[in-house]
Amino acid sequence: MKILIRVLGVALFLSGLFWALQGLGIIMWPPESFMLDRREWTTYGLLTAAVGAVLIWLSRARKREP
Repeated sequence: MKILIRVLGVALFLSGLFWALQGLGIIMWPPESFMLDRREWTTYGLLTAAVGAVLIWLSRARKREP
């Protein structure tokens, strides 16, 4: 279960960063994307990355079972 939470956290974190960078207009790929240079996608991306970071932290901070 711990590994699943960590994998989900990493996926959310990386996706969120990608969305945020697209929203800021730093990553302009794919060229036909509706997310490019749109500030709301920066917000969505940062929120998604934050959720991913929390999941990563939770997967590491949980008590180890004997």
